[in-house]
Amino acid sequence: MPSGRSTMQALLPTRLASLPDLVRSTAVDLLVLVGHLFLYPTGISQEQPIPLPAPATATGADSLCVLPTEGRAHPPVLLLHGFIDNRSVFVLLRRSLRRHGWRHLEALNYSPLTCDLRRAAELLARHVEEVCARTGHRRVDLVGHSLGGLIARYYVQRLGGDARVRTLITLGTPHAGTRIAPLMSAHPLVRQMRPDSPVIAELSLPAPNCRTRFVAFWSEADQVMVPAGAARIDHPDLLADNVHVPGVGHLSLPVNGTVAAGIRRALTSAHGLEGRENAISVA
Repeated sequence: MPSGRSTMQALLPTRLASLPDLVRSTAVDLLVLVGHLFLYPTGISQEQPIPLPAPATATGADSLCVLPTEGRAHPPVLLLHGFIDNRSVFVLLRRSLRRHGWRHLEALNYSPLTCDLRRAAELLARHVEEVCARTGHRRVDLVGHSLGGLIARYYVQRLGGDARVRTLITLGTPHAGTRIAPLMSAHPLVRQMRPDSPVIAELSLPAPNCRTRFVAFWSEADQVMVPAGAARIDHPDLLADNVHVPGVGHLSLPVNGTVAAGIRRALTSAHGLEGRENAISVA
């Protein structure tokens, strides 16, 4: 048996972006940033989930037991943003998922005053339980951008979230820590993203029998991941697919159409894909 459960690690050596590719991806990221600054105010408030209607015959406690029928082909998808961001970063991804049949889509804002990744993971845990109780689904899928992916992974690995999370998709998440973080290390959350942080050390601990499937999208043009391979998952106990997306910068990952298509494929893939190296592709 191989040393790990990752299905694509051997196919994905760490790559260096060429200067033209880096310049191009940086320019696109700047355009994305400008657009996102306009949308940012729309995502500051916490999302208010739409209550699911109960049948007219349901009253009292019985109404709490009614399960929704719309969208049950897919578990709920929860979206978690990155550092100093909010749920507005997922506007295009949500539109893509909804257009292709996902009905239960929610984004969780954690406070910009949050100073501990573990506390944010506890908030996520409570939110997942609430979503499961409200929708009647026993498991959910998570998509996390950057720090959001690290928060979600901590919940899955360290707080028992694998019982609730079917698939965790990360976009440009510093799974091995990023060396760019010390440039802003005055913030506690940034320090927790450093390669030598206690949080990164905790995530490297054994995670036997973890039931969640991981899909990590990474790019050699991601300016925030130093090195670029830090956004890949390399853990012997985790079932992980690492998906290389050429030429896509850090801020562009949540809005890139090719990435969105890869996310849809990942969310519809069965857990029985272990061992099939080309199950997920962004070609």
